[in-house]
Amino acid sequence: MSFWNVTSTLWGGFQTTLLLFALTLVFSLPLGLLISFGSMSKFTPLRLFVKIIVWMVRGTPLMLQVLIIFYVPGLLFGTPISTRFNAAIIAFSINYACYFSEIYRGGIESISRSQYEAGQVLGMTKSQIFFRIVLLQVIKRITAPMSNEVITLVKDTALARVVMVIEIIREAEFLAARGFIWPLFYTGMFYLIFVGILTLLFGFIEEKLSYFRA
Repeated sequence: MSFWNVTSTLWGGFQTTLLLFALTLVFSLPLGLLISFGSMSKFTPLRLFVKIIVWMVRGTPLMLQVLIIFYVPGLLFGTPISTRFNAAIIAFSINYACYFSEIYRGGIESISRSQYEAGQVLGMTKSQIFFRIVLLQVIKRITAPMSNEVITLVKDTALARVVMVIEIIREAEFLAARGFIWPLFYTGMFYLIFVGILTLLFGFIEEKLSYFRA
């Protein structure tokens, strides 16, 4: 099999990887913010419930969570998740939302109380204080840890193959089964290039937010 044929095959799988990556971010970023609010809630039962969920998700392997989301609904209710890809999206989104929630929480709690009080003195509502004063500073402070999680997500997408989602690693395994071993190593170039682009993007974002430095 020629180099270009292998590249075309792997690119087809990598498109699935990119879609899984993008949709996971779309769902997990806002969900993580909501979970962080729950973990900081003054309503104790809600706060404890959210913290237990986060602990369970962060304390178990993502691969196990993918398998549970795919198989358990069908076993318990007779109604499985519609597609393998959807099951992977749900599992990835919940997992990363829990990780993101802790990053959000740390960023929000790092903002000094005096800034909230200053907003109140100016007659701003709680929502105005959060979105106009706090949020941009939180974004600046969480950019670095968020970038680490996002880059980890790029590589974790390979775990979707446990439920037979045909992403780039799965395509490489199909080629390996036909006697072409080198595509397994070649897949690394796709990841390295994409991670390099993300690294540059996050560096640009951090530079744009540098005006928040003391």
